[in-house]
Amino acid sequence: MEKILRGHHLLCVHGFKGMGYSPDFIRNLEKIVQDIRDENKDFAVQVVAALDDACSACPHRGQTECKASAGSNQHVLTMDGKVLRHLGLEPGEVYKKSELVARTVEKVKPADLDYLCAGCSWLRYGVCKQGIQELKDLIQKDA
Repeated sequence: MEKILRGHHLLCVHGFKGMGYSPDFIRNLEKIVQDIRDENKDFAVQVVAALDDACSACPHRGQTECKASAGSNQHVLTMDGKVLRHLGLEPGEVYKKSELVARTVEKVKPADLDYLCAGCSWLRYGVCKQGIQELKDLIQKDA
């Protein structure tokens, strides 16, 4: 199993609480999140700054870019770039899921999302910061 995930979705998956743009989007993201959170599964993930597996069921998906609103594609590309740089990842490269989770635990603090995800409509709900903290707590507990 290989997945394709854009930069900012590498963080979103840890805070996902069932909210989304449409029922199809939510169902699709739930499947991705279950695989990411399953400690018994490890698989290849190609990281991108472009449409990805999570976008595949989004009602705002255009042919090649996000069409949620004017400027939305540039906004998500900016978030992708910031997250990829913060995690030290190269767009287009393939990483093991376990490595991506480990990098997130090591390099991302909840407060970092204020910069990495600035302008994201989901940030105000606090679930992403909470998800990053819960991930860090879980990994530290298991260590």
